[in-house]
Amino acid sequence: MSTQVVKNTVVTLDYNVTDPDGVVIDAGRDALVYLHGGYDDIFPKIEAALQGKHVGDQVTIKLQPDEAFGEYDAELVQVEPRKDFPKELEVGMQFEGAPQGADEDDFIIYRVTDIADDKVVLDGNHPLAGMALVFNCTITAVRPASAEEIEHGHVHGLEGDAPTCH
Repeated sequence: MSTQVVKNTVVTLDYNVTDPDGVVIDAGRDALVYLHGGYDDIFPKIEAALQGKHVGDQVTIKLQPDEAFGEYDAELVQVEPRKDFPKELEVGMQFEGAPQGADEDDFIIYRVTDIADDKVVLDGNHPLAGMALVFNCTITAVRPASAEEIEHGHVHGLEGDAPTCH
């Protein structure tokens, strides 16, 4: 069985994500398992850095905002009347909605970032938008993808050869 990361392999990574100053953003408590080979399961720059690597290799990838969760878009911040929301409302809650001027089929997730008197501030940006990130990982397993995984473009379950992490 190949231990090399190539197209149509399922790759398992132990990882963590920090900001450029080393502050942990995601401790990576669970392994990251993805289908390698351009299936949009992982950021393209990370996938490119892992191409050809082997089990046991450690890789560190620095991602600029446009290579990760995008630049922060101030137009995705909206202020709405408090009366349009449920009585039980707190910062961090999420709602689905269409950005102003978008098709009504174009829904994004908005997070409540502030509640003040009769107004609610909603932010449609990903919480990590506008941030540079450092992705540190160790390849812990590589296996051939099944025909079904390749056809569907993503990993199916973690049974069989794919390891599970607790």
